[in-house]
Amino acid sequence: MEAVDTALAHEIIAEQASSLGRAGRAVAASLAALGAFTGDGPQRAALVQAAADAVFGYFVQRELCGFRRHDDAIRDYAIPREVLVRVGATAPPPR
Repeated sequence: MEAVDTALAHEIIAEQASSLGRAGRAVAASLAALGAFTGDGPQRAALVQAAADAVFGYFVQRELCGFRRHDDAIRDYAIPREVLVRVGATAPPPR
């Protein structure tokens, strides 16, 4: 029975890592689209909201994996303040 428990634990951890990776790629893609857009108005607002949705999903997935602080992720992805505001997060202090 212990081998089954171990195999199941490994499968769960692998799925968590895979899901976290997908969420991170969604953040990177949405932030790239936002960064590439030079206009303003409803299109920009939609890109900001899409980025906020991706970031929120990523933060939730990180927390499900046991990562409670998001400061490093915010810095690594260079998540803009306008996106963080929509998520309800704050930018970490500079290093």
